[in-house]
Amino acid sequence: MADAAAGLLGAPGFVGARSLYIHVPFCFHKCHYCDFYSLVDTRDRQDAFVDRLLLELNAMAPLARGEPLETIFVGGGTPTLLRVDLWERVLGALAGLFDLTAIRAGAGEFTVECNPETASAELFGVLRAGGVGRLSMGAQSFEARHLKTLERWHDPASVGRAVDLARGAGIGRLSVDLIFAIPGQTLAEWERDLATAIGLGVTHLSCYALTYESNTAMTARLKRGEFEACDEDLEADMYELTVERCRAAGLGRYEVSNFAAVGQECAHNLAYWRQRSWMAAGPSASGHLVSPGSGSWRWKNSPRLDDYLRGSDRGFAPAVDVEGPDARRLVAESIMTGLRLREGVEVGRLVGGLGDGALAGRAAEIVREQAARGLAAEHAGRVTLTDKGFLFADGVAREFLAMLRP
Repeated sequence: MADAAAGLLGAPGFVGARSLYIHVPFCFHKCHYCDFYSLVDTRDRQDAFVDRLLLELNAMAPLARGEPLETIFVGGGTPTLLRVDLWERVLGALAGLFDLTAIRAGAGEFTVECNPETASAELFGVLRAGGVGRLSMGAQSFEARHLKTLERWHDPASVGRAVDLARGAGIGRLSVDLIFAIPGQTLAEWERDLATAIGLGVTHLSCYALTYESNTAMTARLKRGEFEACDEDLEADMYELTVERCRAAGLGRYEVSNFAAVGQECAHNLAYWRQRSWMAAGPSASGHLVSPGSGSWRWKNSPRLDDYLRGSDRGFAPAVDVEGPDARRLVAESIMTGLRLREGVEVGRLVGGLGDGALAGRAAEIVREQAARGLAAEHAGRVTLTDKGFLFADGVAREFLAMLRP
């Protein structure tokens, strides 16, 4: 299916998408740990990319079915590498194609990922005028040697400068991304990173353990013996310290790796984790449309800029992966992401909806087993992970996923 979204326009029963993700693929440099689609920006294709993106957004707008958008998230890559005049074009197109009344009224959320080195008063002023009210800053670490290990090239001090510029432009919702379990990182260094980020007064922190994805330069270096991975016990200590320090600062854990002040949770990411419908534009972007009672449609745009720029006559991007409605898959995905949330997930209701008594019985048994191990608890039908359980969230989810495989 060359353009999945075009086919979905005629799909019966799907819920209109209230969220939109846009992927901007350009970066200064390919960081060694990064598994997201990106390419080094030489500025020779930014105009062509935006031309193509506007065609795709125009074709995709009917998927919202006239409903106001609740969230927009622009990620990458480094979205703030786009020229200011191109940002003005994108923001103008969004305002003309979609209902942004909720976002502009403050009831919705418009987030842009930001590399601190690309921050400027001019850019942030344009973003704010276009409805952007939230920025996600990629700090990763405030230790220069750890940034070098990750192949990040920004000055640690640029994060604070970017935060000040954002506030000066009227963008008050700010998040900082950090990475722990970096080779050679100590618990004391991680504690300083947390203290520095919290000291910026931001309302949201995303704290991720370094993972070694199969197709990254970081993994190749590990295999060559250039460094050793962080000890698992130290990684667990770092995570527990994260929870402790964030709680003390008023940033509650609402997802395994995400911490926020009350009401400052990332609404867009919650739409993902709650398995809502969202549109997706740009190379490698993945979309999701829910059809109540039958499952959901998923698609992924081609992760190649050349393919994306060619596109189709109807404006949609070429897709490399399309999955039609599958009720069992949707249940599996809902449990997998729902368990990562503080609010948990109604496992019994989801599995019961499949109409398989034996499966429902096995699900209840798994809940009891995880509760006995001190990893989960159940209250009023909702299964939540304990503090200990969050350390083993993926393992707990795998128990349910194995049960649901055909």
